[in-house]
Amino acid sequence: MVACRRVAPALLVLLVVLAGCTGTVANVANDGEYERTTVTVVDGSGTELGSVDARVADTFDKRYTGLSDTESLGPNEGMLFVHDTEDRHAYVMRDMGFPIDIVFIAANGTITRIHHAELPPEGTSGSDLARYRGTGKYVLEVPYGWTNDHNVCEGDTVEIDGDY
Repeated sequence: MVACRRVAPALLVLLVVLAGCTGTVANVANDGEYERTTVTVVDGSGTELGSVDARVADTFDKRYTGLSDTESLGPNEGMLFVHDTEDRHAYVMRDMGFPIDIVFIAANGTITRIHHAELPPEGTSGSDLARYRGTGKYVLEVPYGWTNDHNVCEGDTVEIDGDY
């Protein structure tokens, strides 16, 4: 497990302000076909580290498609994959045009694994794609570096609005 360091609150505020100045336009594939929820990460003391507006992929087809063929994610946007049960899962960067962080979350909300997934090399075939593995009932995909920018660590807790 990679060590996770907390940033001083003043530095965190500065980073959030700077990130807000760079706003981007998100374009998630099939936007109208997905329910949305707010996913919030808190640390062990209950301090909110960050939240995202996430599309919910709660069927096999939606989980398989994921963010494939999506042009980008906004700075506080993501996709929440909901599995029927907590289990070991592997995710790949199929037809992706941008890197992401992949966060595995146990049924009780505990973050069990964080991957920083780079784009696969040009021409990588489906069978050669890197598999990002972890255990959880949920998997959250967010813009690359979002977990670092918000000081999110394995062991932090995720709160999901709604019944997922």
